[in-house]
Amino acid sequence: MANYHLVILKKPYLDAILGGQKRIESRFIKTRRYAFGRVLPGDKLFLKVSSGPVCATAAAAAVKNFENLTPRQIIEIKQRYNDYIRGSDEYWQSRMNCKFGFLVWLKDVKPLEPVRIHKKDWRAWVILTEKENFGLLKMEAVKKP
Repeated sequence: MANYHLVILKKPYLDAILGGQKRIESRFIKTRRYAFGRVLPGDKLFLKVSSGPVCATAAAAAVKNFENLTPRQIIEIKQRYNDYIRGSDEYWQSRMNCKFGFLVWLKDVKPLEPVRIHKKDWRAWVILTEKENFGLLKMEAVKKP
């Protein structure tokens, strides 16, 4: 059974996903966080603008996790995947001290009518559960045909 995730993105990145230019979502972190290692191929993603509504859904086509990263490895990831990640030089520079990361190849990206949710914390990635799903799991977009 697929898991569901809420992914918070800055508007230019969400626009690039919807426009088909950004096909990999990347997350790099200094310490192992809740979502690391818990995103699997086939998982469903709700894409939300930072400080804005949920605007799209997608699925994880593939996932690659990285541990014990070094700056050299981060540069290699940038060189290999940035055509699909679309990160700026500033983005990559800010990730140089991260030790963990994961890449999610996106498929089946579909825009939604914007849906406002009441999320009050700073988490940029939330694994949705029955208790914490912001009403998203009841949406028509995730129901099976």
